[in-house]
Amino acid sequence: MQLDAVKISIPFKKPFTVSQGSATVKTNILAVMNNRYNGEASGSVHAGPPLEEIEADLKKGLKKLSTKKRINLETLEEVQSWKLNAPVKSALTAMLLHYLSGESKRYPWEILQLATPVGIKSSFTIAIAKPKDMLAAIKSSDCSIIKIKMGSDDDIELLEGLSQIKGKEIRVDANGGWEPAKAEEMIVHLSRKGVRVIEQPTGFKDVREWRHLKGKNENVELLADEGVHILKDYQQIAEYIDGVNIKMEKCGGILEGMKIARQARADKKKVMLGCMVESSVGISQSVYMSSLADYFDLDGPQLLESDIAEGIRYDKESIEVDAEIIGGPKLKRDVIEKYIQK
Repeated sequence: MQLDAVKISIPFKKPFTVSQGSATVKTNILAVMNNRYNGEASGSVHAGPPLEEIEADLKKGLKKLSTKKRINLETLEEVQSWKLNAPVKSALTAMLLHYLSGESKRYPWEILQLATPVGIKSSFTIAIAKPKDMLAAIKSSDCSIIKIKMGSDDDIELLEGLSQIKGKEIRVDANGGWEPAKAEEMIVHLSRKGVRVIEQPTGFKDVREWRHLKGKNENVELLADEGVHILKDYQQIAEYIDGVNIKMEKCGGILEGMKIARQARADKKKVMLGCMVESSVGISQSVYMSSLADYFDLDGPQLLESDIAEGIRYDKESIEVDAEIIGGPKLKRDVIEKYIQK
């Protein structure tokens, strides 16, 4: 088998700012098998792991795979045990799942006995900017579900401006940018503005305070993101949260993601499927397990200048899967050539 690592750098449509900082370009690394089956390793813009670490681990993973005589579901399980960072495990898992799909002529979700992806409606993210610019972006967006990044000094001004927004569902992600006292205040005010979903209001160290911070605001759901990587992480905080944001690049791919989602559903918690800033190759595993989720934040490809693959399409907030998705998203060779880093 032929195994390759391809580094790509794609500009954002607009500078992307969260409470930890800002970025204008995203660099990810593709894992490619036989010039057809792809996975994408994408770290967090600010939380890492560093690109150099992702690149080194991907080379290790591809080398280990090159010794395999046969690829099957057990190979996907084996990858989870390798000492590699989570984005690399996710990329390898996606690549192998797409290989099994293509070679068996079955849809990727069928390989894992998951339901057909239908009815996926994703939020669209508005990054931190001047409040007037954020409000203008919300109003002008074609999407009906908007996630706004908060955790800046301008939060109160932005909060006051939300009264101007009509006909859109607003969700909030503070990325852990509030101290507990500020979070408690913001939860009350956001609840009054009709916000129901708030991600990571405080840092992970303060998650055990969330029930207190939420108080009597029963209509608000507090979802954990940062700090939850694998099932064990979720289990340690499940009693304090209303739900969890599962990202393939944090948990190491769809196998661990399915475990977290199924446990959360058994615990009567909400499940959100999120993503890093990545192409439709990167979000594909989340699409395949969409039947296990309540909310979707899979707008990574929409934030970039171009998507490098075809097979998963966006129509405003709706995500649709092409019938030709067997084997996973196909790279657009004419597009990807512009972004390859030699």
